[in-house]
Amino acid sequence: MASQEIEALSGALARLPGLGPRSARRAVLWLIKRRETALVQLLEALSAVQGALVECEACGNVDTRSPCGICADPKRDQRQICVVEEVADLWALDRARLFQGRYHVLGGRLSALDGVRPEDLAIGHLIERVAQGGIDEVVLATNATLEGQTTAHYIAERLEGHPVRLTQLAHGLPVGGEIDYLDEGTLAQALRARRPVG
Repeated sequence: MASQEIEALSGALARLPGLGPRSARRAVLWLIKRRETALVQLLEALSAVQGALVECEACGNVDTRSPCGICADPKRDQRQICVVEEVADLWALDRARLFQGRYHVLGGRLSALDGVRPEDLAIGHLIERVAQGGIDEVVLATNATLEGQTTAHYIAERLEGHPVRLTQLAHGLPVGGEIDYLDEGTLAQALRARRPVG
């Protein structure tokens, strides 16, 4: 039987995605065995990031500065915005290094069952960014779920009348799939084969 503190650490790790109680206990044991190196590094990294995390005022990304590194990068194409549901989707797409524009994180997707309405998402801020001008293309990179496609359709309707080209990821993405779990090859093909909306 482990101490209350060790059980609390196991419980905290078990709440992370992809870790159940058994995996969390194994991770705790691994950290305990390497407490002088790995545990100290983990504690320092968590402490450093905890106080420094901010949400980017421009796109909604999570970084240690605002605007984030992507929005502040002068090499990025400012005329393109890729709209994603969550920060994890942004990170997955950017890891592939195929999209050279900027991003916009909605903070979720429309869902009548969960009570998520348009005003609960950063859709209004997206419309403001497009209305300011200088945007040629908006890539709708919502997940290939019913809610994701509903969200994309709603955004397309809201952007009608704005002089932008609307595209979305190709439907080579598996139906019901989520961007964060896709391999880079699938993401690459989906970005290359994006098509106009409507």
